[in-house]
Amino acid sequence: MTALVLGHKNPDTDSIIAALAAENLFRGRGIDVAAAAQGEPAPETKFVLDRFKLNAPQIVSSVAGHDVYLVDYSDLAQAPDDFKDAKLLGILDHHKLGDVTSDAPLECWIQPVGCSNTIIKVVSDFYGVKIPAALAGAMLCAILSDTVLFKSPTCTKTDVKVANELAEIAGIQDINALGMEMFKAKSNLDASPRDLIFRDFKDFDMGGKKVGIGQLELISLDMISSDLMGKLQSELDAVKAEGRNSAILVLTDIMKEGSKMLVSSDNEDIIYQALGAKKDNTWMSGVMSRKKQVVPPLQAAFKA
Repeated sequence: MTALVLGHKNPDTDSIIAALAAENLFRGRGIDVAAAAQGEPAPETKFVLDRFKLNAPQIVSSVAGHDVYLVDYSDLAQAPDDFKDAKLLGILDHHKLGDVTSDAPLECWIQPVGCSNTIIKVVSDFYGVKIPAALAGAMLCAILSDTVLFKSPTCTKTDVKVANELAEIAGIQDINALGMEMFKAKSNLDASPRDLIFRDFKDFDMGGKKVGIGQLELISLDMISSDLMGKLQSELDAVKAEGRNSAILVLTDIMKEGSKMLVSSDNEDIIYQALGAKKDNTWMSGVMSRKKQVVPPLQAAFKA
């Protein structure tokens, strides 16, 4: 049976490209797998796939009865609803260890780096699996996306080293120019408020409460009009009402290197206090990473 290599819900560039990169890794080791995704590529990811002439992974919503490798997550909240009926074979991830479990020993590569594709490059080198030039270019873009052009506090020396190695394989001369081109595509606001919120959105279990956090990264937050900001807040209230204690949208300004946030919550004070923000001024200087700078303090606050 062909196993699925599957990224998280509301897939971002790292999630989709990691599925393709892991497919190359496992097939290079003689393991029968197929890349999959839990949704359509977002504008940034479409740019990357088109730029390097790669096909998007197949879209799946059910994994019951399948063997599955997870990439870029290990939380049940980000897996298909019937994941309990699948067989977990392995994990390639750069986040905290989540709550998935397995009935048998599994292959697990989890490292505190800025991007899942960084790990896949390291593991590919370990097994001597070559990475095609086009795939290397896409993997480079995934690293640039997740590390926000190496500006994110999640970025490590390993990410930078691997990015340069991938650029050499792909024949990319100017990494920064490629990154800026990609982030311009990512800054496309031609979508509904709901689609913008869910472009990169993840649900978390925090102290028994369901907290959803989306992140929208833009070249400049000045791109968001006051009218759109109001619509985003209204839609965020609707997202919160869908069974969540809280819904948060982190709006990141790539050039100013900081974020502001929109909040809809039964526990607003906990959120503002945990993130050092004020209700009338939610700008958080230097905050670029949901994974490292938003989720951990919120988890600690909700468990308190």
